[in-house]
Amino acid sequence: MRTDTEIRQEGMKALIQILGMVDAERFVATLSRERFDYTEWRKTHLPEMDVEALSKLAARYAQDKPGP
Repeated sequence: MRTDTEIRQEGMKALIQILGMVDAERFVATLSRERFDYTEWRKTHLPEMDVEALSKLAARYAQDKPGP
């Protein structure tokens, strides 16, 4: 089982890989300054799919995303 610190580190790596450094930081900042119910947000904003399918979709997005 991974520690909370390891999960946070891996999560930030994933965010940075997909969003880039600046937008990943902005995303985290929005979570910390607003009252935020992740479970409710996930129900309304994320597609109904398992983690593996979501990961494949994110990887495909990252490949298709035009560079800076």
